[in-house]
Amino acid sequence: MMTQIKQRLAILGSTGSIGTQTLDIVRRYKERLEVTVLTARNHWEQLVAQALEFDPDSVVIANEAHYGAVREALAAYPIKVYAGEAALEQVVASEQVDTVVMALVGYSGLFPTASALRHGKRVALANKECLVVAGEIITRLSVEHHAPILPVDSEHSAIFQCLAGEHTAVEKVILTASGGPFLHKSPSDLRKVTVEEALNHPNWCMGAKVTVDSASLMNKGFEVIEARWLFGLRPEQIEVVIHPGSVIHSMVQFCDGAIKAQIGTPDMHLPIQYALSYPVRLPMEGQRVDFCALGNLEFLAPDVERFPNLSLAYECLRRGENAGAILNAANEVAVEAFLARKIGFTEIARINRQTLELSKIRPCASLEEYRQTDLEARALARTLLC
Repeated sequence: MMTQIKQRLAILGSTGSIGTQTLDIVRRYKERLEVTVLTARNHWEQLVAQALEFDPDSVVIANEAHYGAVREALAAYPIKVYAGEAALEQVVASEQVDTVVMALVGYSGLFPTASALRHGKRVALANKECLVVAGEIITRLSVEHHAPILPVDSEHSAIFQCLAGEHTAVEKVILTASGGPFLHKSPSDLRKVTVEEALNHPNWCMGAKVTVDSASLMNKGFEVIEARWLFGLRPEQIEVVIHPGSVIHSMVQFCDGAIKAQIGTPDMHLPIQYALSYPVRLPMEGQRVDFCALGNLEFLAPDVERFPNLSLAYECLRRGENAGAILNAANEVAVEAFLARKIGFTEIARINRQTLELSKIRPCASLEEYRQTDLEARALARTLLC
């Protein structure tokens, strides 16, 4: 019997929600998966513990202040230790890597994703922001270097699964959104919500930034832009519906009117595992959907008056050029300020809108030009915090 060749993984953001769940899958399928690179930004002790368990070829601690601690902790082991943002772009190019699990949060994932694609790596993408900021460049790199992008976001994984084996035209995709913890709050109540309330998502366990984005529907807006690039869609082909139960993860409607849906419990292990095992499915333990226990499935139209971030995302999609980069930069500044209790929850959308209104929309031919857009938009957004 032939020995199965292991898929070698670089997990960028290994101490976060997606990263730790990816490692759960590695533990389950050690005969198929091997970790060769682990990275973290600040959680150096957790990174060290992961390195001791999985014995990677190398680790990266992005915050250089922790480099000495990580190097000392791993000094007795044959594990290379690197530090800094530039190291993230370098380790994904390693010959020891087949697949990059891109679990970094926000803009920080852009340049490592581009590097991975340039080097022909398969990318399991949980970082939607790289497509929001520079979708045209990222998708072009994927095609030019024959480097597939496999979606890890539950909604885009659902669409990807619905499209498997299909050869007919897509009429539209329907992205489902839970609505977050503030689905039924009034505008006056939204102005008073706390950080703790925003982080208390009813269905999903995610990092702080993504959880706040989910509460403001910015996460869904970014997913609209992500869907445009992943599946080659026009804005009018992407619909959002609120589905509080989070059982249907997304749907695809075909040219004959038929609709396919991917249904499952709200567990990110499934889309992560599917991205790593595609085109086959592997067994996974866990809860199964009990349709008799579900009762009715609820669907609502999104309220863009109370949650204007979704409309801003569609506006950016229609305007194109560097609009997505501006919106992402403003949102990262605003969410950081909200988590630091410097602004209220509804101020996030205000800052996003005003930054878009005051910024120059222009074409960007390179990642460096997108970097400049990001810097300018962040600086402008910070002036709008007060």
